[in-house]
Amino acid sequence: MHIDIEAPHMAVDAAAFPEGTLPEFLLLGRSNVGKSSFVNALAKRKNIAYISQKPGKTQTLNFYKVNNRLYLVDAPGYGYASAAKTKRRRFGKMLEDYLMNRAALRHVVLLVDARHPPTEDDVLMAEFLTYHHIPFTVVATKADKLSGNRRALVKRTVETSLSKAEADDVMLFSAHDATGRETFLEKLFEWCANA
Repeated sequence: MHIDIEAPHMAVDAAAFPEGTLPEFLLLGRSNVGKSSFVNALAKRKNIAYISQKPGKTQTLNFYKVNNRLYLVDAPGYGYASAAKTKRRRFGKMLEDYLMNRAALRHVVLLVDARHPPTEDDVLMAEFLTYHHIPFTVVATKADKLSGNRRALVKRTVETSLSKAEADDVMLFSAHDATGRETFLEKLFEWCANA
């Protein structure tokens, strides 16, 4: 499926968020989980989202307009211990304000690393979303690093780890070999149609 993703509109607070009524789909995950690679793989471009060798580079909410129909919103990664406490607090406040107050938010995509069980931060985020009745889907990235047998096991592990949460599905994804790209895009446009 071909999609057109525009360069991001960057915002540090609500005053800078895009105006209008396009539905928004938030990408959440730990630093270095592969959110930028995820966006680039969806776009089939290498440089729409900046990929850093150093975790914690995203310091704004980045709004990527997709096919003039919706926004994918890339949030700063959580759990990056090297970020200054004041910066982490500012990111946390910005993200909480967005999650609790943004009328255009329709769905959250929670990215976890398929090579490892979900972290405590991942579980806490899933429980936060569940508690506040924010619909979300879990996407396990870096699936190309797993054999076929391990992929089914990883899905079960993620589902078990997040069992208290109300994720509607767990999808496997690889930016390297495009595993899960078409499935995710179909779901994204289905969410958009139902928004």
